[in-house]
Parts: sequence; structure tokens; C-alpha cells
Amino acid sequence: MIHNLSSHNSIVNHYVAQMRDVSVQNNRILFRNNMERLGNIFAYEISKQFHYEKAEVETPLGVAKTFLSSDRVVLCTILRAGLPLHNGLLHFIDWADNGFIAAYRKNHKDGTFEINLEYITCPDLNNAILIITDPMLATGASIQRTIESLQDYGMFAQLHIVSIIASTHGVDHVRRLFPQAHLWVAAIDDELTAKSYIVPGLGDAGDLAFGKKMQE
Repeated sequence: MIHNLSSHNSIVNHYVAQMRDVSVQNNRILFRNNMERLGNIFAYEISKQFHYEKAEVETPLGVAKTFLSSDRVVLCTILRAGLPLHNGLLHFIDWADNGFIAAYRKNHKDGTFEINLEYITCPDLNNAILIITDPMLATGASIQRTIESLQDYGMFAQLHIVSIIASTHGVDHVRRLFPQAHLWVAAIDDELTAKSYIVPGLGDAGDLAFGKKMQE
């Protein structure tokens, strides 16, 4: 199931526009803040998919009836670009457990690439609601490797994938491999370059958030 926040006009448009705009991208604080803001919005929207049970809260003047979620939520992010987005989700789903994945793309001279995973740390995923964050969903290869690796740590009850900008190719790839997943995006772009970068996209989210790296 695809949840595209840009399908309806909202404040999301402003945050994504600033992240795309080359005239303001060099403001790293604003770039990270916009990622966190979008994480807040994604968290609120995803929370509508949780299970809720009747509960009572004692106030100074009586008892208020409400509904609270008892779901166990695990937030996992692909380092390093996903950290601000992860933090935005964690600000709203503040009881969640957390996991981290070090995945990177190794480019070859012939233009192809492979996804390497060097580090995973996460809690037991059995019966948990798993939310994976990666700001850019280009080919879907990183998300695929990540999900396949996380399956070794338990059978999760729900799977949510959060990306700020996705390509049509990446969306189709994820839908084909993981039809049960909820895919949350702020925008979908149609084009990929020969090196599998999203167009118009926004560039390298990790570099824009944290500075350029030496490694390719």
C-alpha cells in the first residue's frame, strides 16, 4: 500500500520544496530540520495504523476514557542519511525500540553497483511493528537487502517503509517484493539516471545533512 503525502496539498510541500531547492540546500540545519519535521508527520500518519484499546486516565477531577496503543514498535534506520528522519519519528513514537543498519552502495567502473551491509543492531522483531527509514528510495536495492537481513531477527506484525523521495522504479520494486508493506513517501519522481540517482530528486541526502564524504 502506497501512502503518498504529496497526493494532497499540505505543509509537506513546503518542507520538500526547501529540501530540493539548490539555493537553500547548503543550510544543513534547515535540511536536517525539514527531515525531522517530515519524520514527525510520517509518525502521526503511521500511528493511525496501530491497534488501540480502551483505557482510562485519572485526572484531578475524574476519569477520562480514551484509546491507547499497546503495540511494540521498532524504528530502524539506514545510516547515515536516515538519522534526522529517524529522530523525527522517534520524537512522536517515543516509546519505540530502535535498530540501526549500516548499508552502502559500492559502485563499479562499468556503472553497476552492489549493496553491502556491514552492521546491524536491533531488538527482537517478533510481533513488532517495524518502521524502516531511508530518505531516498531509488532502485529499492538497499531496502530489499535491509528487510531480508532483518527477517533473521523475528517475524514482524506490520512493515512500514518511510522515504522522503522515491522513484517510480523503486516503488514498483518494493511493491513486487513486499506486497504486505506500507510505503510512506512525500514525493514520487519518475526518472532515474544511469547511475540510479533520482531525478529531479534532491541530490545526496547524507551529504546535504552531514557534509561530503570521501568514500564513493
